Amino acid sequence: MSMASTLEQLREFSVVVADTGDLTAIEQFRPQDCTTNPSLILKAAQHSASADLVSDVIEQASRAEESVERILDRLAVRFGVELTRLVPGFVSTEVDAMLSFDRDAMIDKARSLIALYEEQGVIRERILIKLAATWEGIRAAEVLEREGIHCNLTLVFGLEQAVACAQAGALLISPFVGRITDWYKKHEGKDSYPVDEDPGVQSVPRIYAHFKQQGYPTVVMGASFRSAAQVEALAGCDRLTVSPALLGSSTRTRERWFGSSRRVRWRPSGSRTSVKRRSGGRWWKTRWRARSSLKAFAPFTRIT
Repeated sequence: MSMASTLEQLREFSVVVADTGDLTAIEQFRPQDCTTNPSLILKAAQHSASADLVSDVIEQASRAEESVERILDRLAVRFGVELTRLVPGFVSTEVDAMLSFDRDAMIDKARSLIALYEEQGVIRERILIKLAATWEGIRAAEVLEREGIHCNLTLVFGLEQAVACAQAGALLISPFVGRITDWYKKHEGKDSYPVDEDPGVQSVPRIYAHFKQQGYPTVVMGASFRSAAQVEALAGCDRLTVSPALLGSSTRTRERWFGSSRRVRWRPSGSRTSVKRRSGGRWWKTRWRARSSLKAFAPFTRIT
């Protein structure tokens, strides 16, 4: 049996995205895209390798007597600019979560961030603006996408929310696998789930299947992973955004644990749909059936 690292195998079936602002980690793992958030930028800014970049941003902002908010925006964009030089695809930059229930404020902030990128010579097509997928965030994305400002709608926890994002024209959504799992663990009093039974893992094929059946072009990117097993279970999803720690654990060489059949599959079958996935040598199947109270999503309501 041929040998390859887990990361190499993942890349055969999904676009691998690095969830970090760490420039050194990006150089090491060479992902296609990169996602960031304020916490990741803060962590990256504390690295000694980023000291000159941070000092430069602060000095320029001080001369212009800019606000702390503006300095933080410039810092996020400056890291984003550096990341665009290291990855060939998208870089996601997040709008302040405090604005998540104010549509107009999110739109204004997104436009401002894109303007800062364009001042640095980075075209808007390279950037994804991360917005929380609140109702207001979805409506903001609808406006921004019409302006050519592409959006990554994040904090997606269910199919109905994902469909609203797709119908708004969002380029990409991020179902939060780990946070869904965390919620179920707390409310069901469990310490863990077998990966095949993990509610967070199961949520992604459900969304993926519905999007493919309905013809939504919105990219599905699994995010917020708690373990390498969750990442591996979703090989075949459009994109997977993974922390450097989990990427590092995926660089070990191992026997191939799946073949070309690993790709997430969807198969409409009347009022039922089955999503089949191969995991650990076993096929598992999650079925959904119609419920009259959710007619718009009828084939994809999970049997309980």
